[in-house]
Amino acid sequence: SGGKSISLILLVLVFVWLASGLYRVLPDEQGVVLRFGKFISVSDPGLNYHLPTPLEKVIIVPVTTTRNVEVGFRGVTSAGQNRNIDEESLMLTGDENIVDINFVVQWFVSDAPKYVFNIRNPEKNIKDSAESVMREVIGRTNIDFALAEGRDQVRLESQTLLQDVLDKNDSGIIVSSLLLQKSDPPPAVIDDYKDVQRARADQER
Repeated sequence: SGGKSISLILLVLVFVWLASGLYRVLPDEQGVVLRFGKFISVSDPGLNYHLPTPLEKVIIVPVTTTRNVEVGFRGVTSAGQNRNIDEESLMLTGDENIVDINFVVQWFVSDAPKYVFNIRNPEKNIKDSAESVMREVIGRTNIDFALAEGRDQVRLESQTLLQDVLDKNDSGIIVSSLLLQKSDPPPAVIDDYKDVQRARADQER
């Protein structure tokens, strides 16, 4: 009787262990299945099974969710305003002026295995890369062009360069859009800059 009880307990434990490999992948997700830490397959949405731990494990990755990375500012404060991050937002233009730029990078995962294995700390990676390419574009653009008719060109060129960087890193990430939130002279000189613009407009008139 004691032997039968032990056998029954062992059988139940084995069944529970085997059943622990069942998992569900939602429609906006992919499952990256690892065997002893090595990638073996991608599981599609629905009910799936992998060999129980420690033989295999699965990493669930949202692949259609659009995520945002803020550069030059952070969120909305209790006063309803963005908090500017000067060390990120202040950039030198091609004619040696300074602009204050805030922008948002919108991105999603296009390749779950690459995203899991090829990039560490994706949000920081995207933020640092986005800031770098924006500085590169602004650094060869005159301030008047960057703040007026060239805003869209600056945005598109920066988005293209950022995607190139992520592709070179084989990140499995797609940049869906880069949105300029603010592109102004620094707060300390913005009033003077507006006076100059008004004077130019009066001269042209």
